[in-house]
Order: sequence, then structure tokens, then C-alpha cells
Amino acid sequence: MDALEIDRIKAGMNYESTREGPPDGFPALPEIPSGRYVDPDFYELERQALWRRTWVYAIHADEVPEIGSFLKWDRLGDPLFFVRGDDNKIRCFYNTCRHRGAPVVTEEKGKGRGMVCGYHGWTYNLKGDLINLRDKRDFVGLDLKCKSLIEVRCENFGNWHFINMDENAGPLMDYLAPVVPDLSEFQPQNLRLADRHGVVVNCNVKVLLDAFLEVYHLKSIHQNTVDRFLDHRGSFMTLWPGGHSRMITPNRRPDWQDPGTKGLPDIPTVSEIPRTANVSINVYPNIVVPPAPTGMPFIVFWPIDIRRMYIEVCWFSPDWGEGPRPEIWETRISNFDRILEEDTQFADSIQKSVESGGFTGISLNYQERRIYHWHEELDRRIGDAVPDHLRVAQVLGKFIEATKAA
Repeated sequence: MDALEIDRIKAGMNYESTREGPPDGFPALPEIPSGRYVDPDFYELERQALWRRTWVYAIHADEVPEIGSFLKWDRLGDPLFFVRGDDNKIRCFYNTCRHRGAPVVTEEKGKGRGMVCGYHGWTYNLKGDLINLRDKRDFVGLDLKCKSLIEVRCENFGNWHFINMDENAGPLMDYLAPVVPDLSEFQPQNLRLADRHGVVVNCNVKVLLDAFLEVYHLKSIHQNTVDRFLDHRGSFMTLWPGGHSRMITPNRRPDWQDPGTKGLPDIPTVSEIPRTANVSINVYPNIVVPPAPTGMPFIVFWPIDIRRMYIEVCWFSPDWGEGPRPEIWETRISNFDRILEEDTQFADSIQKSVESGGFTGISLNYQERRIYHWHEELDRRIGDAVPDHLRVAQVLGKFIEATKAA
């Protein structure tokens, strides 16, 4: 962040702390229909327009560290795998043999010189090209070049690799443009994978994601954790094009430090605001990242079905040198998992409530505007297919800020 942006954010947090109401001209946010969380037809519209046509984070480069390393992946429902090729490029393919559909990768991860289908022996190289098959004489007019594994769009921002099921999607870095300036100062090209784990939660993916887009709940849910060091009333939010957004919440004490980060290596290029306040960025649609000079998690929200989701926490660290990660990471991860348990404790009960006749919709305030912004973007992506009774009005347009390139 440059000096002008830092000054703007400081002024914004001061304004938020002292205001007596929303700014002039801010609209009363219309109710978000409850059906968006429970209607199976809407869920299918969302699945097709959002999850299958948007850049989503998949893996870190450390997960396929050497030429020939591979990793199975199925967060979007389709069987996929990643492999690092002879040219050191990481590619993503459908884990589907072009003969009769059997998987060409059966182990969760590993390393090899290529992929061989265990059903009939069709053999592919690390670029997905079909290079050999049994009894070639029996296939009339078969052109091996036309039977390569089907590739999925895979592009990277530093060591973070994203995929898009839509082969006609624009470039990843264009999609990420609003968040790139903030995240670039954390040197994503040098970050290492420190940990990755997750848990299934019994709710629609939006029920839990909503909670991570606001701090209105801190005094109720996090009384003995987050609320002790963050001042939610000073939270300064920015809405960006494409559904992305940022929330910066001041620390109650300027000298506060996460006890799980003491002694960890520091990223020297990180600017003042992430060092003195809590930054939380929503990379649309499903990443929440609170970056810090000592590293950060990607909190990634995946739909399983209309009533279940998987929340995955991927931790990234500046290089700690040789050997295993520093022991203090155990403290850092366990502290965060405790907070995560607080956030998930009511999720299944909320899901049951939004399915009941006692709930018609979600009423949001000014502090919760990032949630409404998320839903507006979803409707823009689905388009005219959104039923009138489930549509949200587009009311935040003039509050979405233009972004500048990194």
C-alpha cells in the first residue's frame, strides 16, 4: 500500500469508529430471500454460473514439488489431478482416460514419469499426451494426438494455483486485479505451504461464508478470543468490482501481537496497515484471507451439496529455511482452529432455521454490506435466470470502488 492509501484507510477507520449512523445516501439493504440458501433450483443455477465458471484456488506449488509429482483433487465434484511436467509447469487434467473413462491416477499423490490407465493400459506423458496403448492395431484410424487428457484451465499467482472449469474464461490475473496490489506485498512467489486441513460443516456454503464477511458477530461469538484484540466498530470496508472486497479492523492495542507468530520470519515488503490492523480480503467467491507479515491462511469455502460444505484452511509462510516448520506454528494453527470452532458452532442450527417457515429472509445492516455485495455479484453472474422472488436488487453500485493495477 502506498502512503495515500494508508492515510485513506486510517481516516476511514477513524470515521467508522466515530460515526453515528451509515454515511449519507447509503441505502437500506433489501432482505436477501431465504430461498437462496435452500432452493435446489437456485443451488443448481449457482453451481453452474459461479463454481464452474469462476477462478478458484486449488493448490500450492509445494504440493507438486518435483517434475512428475501429482495430486488428486475433487473440490468441485469432478475428478481432477495436478501434475508438474518436464517443463516445470503445473497442469490440471480431468482424471479420466480417453478410452473408457477409468481414472489414470489412483493414488492421492505421488510421483511418476507419466500416467497409465490401470484398466487397459493407455499411457500418457506429463503433458497429458497419449503416447502408447495396448493392441494399437485393433483401433481403426485412431489419431493419438486427438486423445490427449482433457486439460482444465490452470494459472498461478505466485505459488498459488487456481483453476477455472470454463475454458473460455479470461486470464486469472485480470480476474484477481482488485486484490493483487494488496496480496503482492506478501511475496506469494516465495510463500511456502505450512499446513492444510479442513472439516465438513452441515450448512449451505453461504451460511458460513457470510459470517466471515462481517465483524458484527464478534461480541457474541468471540468474546474471549477475537473481540479481545479487535475493535469491530472501527472496521473499514471496501467493495471492489467482481464481488471482491476488503475489511480492515483496528487492533484495540497498537502493540498487540498474535502469540502464535512470535519468532517467525517476517516478510519485509509488508506495509504498515497489515502490521498494525487486521486485514481480511474476500477473493470472490470463496476465499477469505487475513494476511500478516509472518504468513497467512486461505480460508476456503467449498459446497458439497445444498446442505453441506467443506471449510479448508491452507496456511502459507515465508521461507523458514531448512528442516520442518518452526514449532510455534502448532500454537498458531491451534489458536486459529479454536476461533474457527466458534464460527462454526451454530452453522447446522442456522441451516435448519433458514429452511423453516419462521424465516423469510436475511436482514442486513451497514456493517454487513459485504454480504449483500457478494450476493449482488452472484446475481450478475447468473443473469436473467434468477427467479424474481429470489433476486436481490442491485443497490450498491455507487459504493463499489474502481481499482488500479498492481
